[in-house]
Amino acid sequence: MIKRYSDHAANERTYLAWLRTALAIIAFGFIIERFDLLLHNLNKVIGKLDPEHISNSGRDLGLTLVAIGLVIMTLATWRFLRTYRLLKTEGEEPFRPHLVVALGTLLIMIALVVIFYISRLMFLAG
Repeated sequence: MIKRYSDHAANERTYLAWLRTALAIIAFGFIIERFDLLLHNLNKVIGKLDPEHISNSGRDLGLTLVAIGLVIMTLATWRFLRTYRLLKTEGEEPFRPHLVVALGTLLIMIALVVIFYISRLMFLAG
């Protein structure tokens, strides 16, 4: 039997949840980038918006989300390995919520930027 198996399994589940979240952010960034390309192509065909009103903000936002997803994957891997090491050595470390609060704040900021981006597109198209 593996010592502290339930703790190791919980650590692995947490790690996989962070990876799943990071992959979702990366996929969302990719979708936004592709949607921006679609808007550029539709504007060429339809010509409803002036070319100076169209920016590359969707591409920039999509690439930023992909980069943030990669950073979250890196931090999740670091946290998993640190917790694994602590479980192996049976060491104790005080709980520090700084990383969780920082990532939560980052996700809230991402949501606000996406809302702003989508509302801006709806305003320009309307």
